[in-house]
Amino acid sequence: MSRLTCNKELLEYELFSSQTGLIAFSTTRKGGCSKGAYATFNCSPYSGDDSAAVLQNLQHLGTLLPTFPVDWVIPHQVHGTSVLDVGQEYADASQDTRREMLEGVDALVTDRPGYCICVSTADCIPLLFYDIQRRVVAVAHAGWRGTVNRIAEKTLNHLEHRYGSRPEDVCVAIGPGISLEAFEVGVEVHEAFLEAGFPMDKVARWYRPSARWHIDLWAANYWLLRQAGVMREHIEVSGVCSYLQCDDFFSARRLGVHSGRTLSGIMLDF
Repeated sequence: MSRLTCNKELLEYELFSSQTGLIAFSTTRKGGCSKGAYATFNCSPYSGDDSAAVLQNLQHLGTLLPTFPVDWVIPHQVHGTSVLDVGQEYADASQDTRREMLEGVDALVTDRPGYCICVSTADCIPLLFYDIQRRVVAVAHAGWRGTVNRIAEKTLNHLEHRYGSRPEDVCVAIGPGISLEAFEVGVEVHEAFLEAGFPMDKVARWYRPSARWHIDLWAANYWLLRQAGVMREHIEVSGVCSYLQCDDFFSARRLGVHSGRTLSGIMLDF
C-alpha cells in the first residue's frame, strides 16, 4: 500500500519497496516554494508557475531521493498516447532537441540509470511501470482520454516490442488521481468508455443525487492492465483521491487549470 513519507512531501509505493536500485514516488503539495494555486511543491515546468520556483522545487525534490537524477525527463503532455523511448538518441541530444522530443508525449520508457522519467497530473492518473526481470521502467499519464485510448496497454506494448518485456514480469503502481466518487462526467465520456469496450459495470456508476455518470479511472486502468496480462499481485492502487485530498495533492477541478501538478517519477538507480 502506498504511504506518505514522514515529512509528507512524497508518496511512496509498497509495491516497489523491496526492489533494489529502483526509485519511485509521487510528490505532494508540501515542502516547496511556489505560491498561490501552485503552493507549494509544484514541479511541473508546463503549469504556468514561475520557472525559478519550479527549478528550486526540482532541486529540493532531488535531495529527497536516494540519488540525485542525471536528468528530469518531464514531457509536455497532450492527453494522447504517444510513447517516447528515453534512450541513446535522447541522451545524446541537445537541451533544445530534448524539449522538442518531449512535446506531445504522454508516456516514457527507459533502461538508462539516473534518468528520472516523470508525468505531471492534477486529477489524471499516473501509472508507474517496472519490469523486474529486464530492469526497464516506464511512466504514463492516464486521464480519461488516455485511459479510453488504452495508454496503459500501449506502454506495455512498447516495453514488449522494444525491450522484450513480458506482462507477467511488469509491476505497475496506479498513483494518486480523481476517484469514482469525485469524477462526475458527461454522457459523452460515458459513451466513449462504452464504445471502447470497457466493462461498464466495473468502471462506471450512476449517481442519483446529481443525475450524472461517474467514471472510475483506477478501475479502468486496472482492468486494462489485467487484460494485458499483468498479474493481480503486481498492481498497486494508491487509493489517494486528488480531489477529496486537495490539501495534500493538486486537483485541477478544485484549484483550476492554472495550478500546480503532482509529479510522479520512476528511475533506475546506479
